[in-house]
Amino acid sequence: MIKFSDIRIGDYLKAEYEGKMWDGEVVRLNGDEKQVCVQTEVQEFWFSPDHLYPIELNDGSLLKLGFQKQQQEDGSVKYLKGSFRIVAPRAGDFSSIEMWYREDRRHHPDVHFIHQLQNQYLDMTKVHLTSEPV
Repeated sequence: MIKFSDIRIGDYLKAEYEGKMWDGEVVRLNGDEKQVCVQTEVQEFWFSPDHLYPIELNDGSLLKLGFQKQQQEDGSVKYLKGSFRIVAPRAGDFSSIEMWYREDRRHHPDVHFIHQLQNQYLDMTKVHLTSEPV
């Protein structure tokens, strides 16, 4: 489950309906009823936050978002998208990442899921992070 206050339009989430999980993008929010409209591959549908789940931050999810991967000599892994950078200390270890965009550098931000990364990215770049090329 994701807190309603952590969700932004454009965030990628997993939505559960009748036991089936769908990947989707948040397209509208209803703050009065705390409902989230998610566009899945099938259709748009409204969900309550208790039926929404985060997408884990990992190598596959970053590559899906269009990041390029660079293995570093020290064993760390750098992910690049335009001028935005993420560094994981070891391959597969996203527990203490660093990220930066131009002079804005963040050490060990509380980012474990894609929607959290999207919100940090938006805060840093003023552009929403999508799978579209930069």
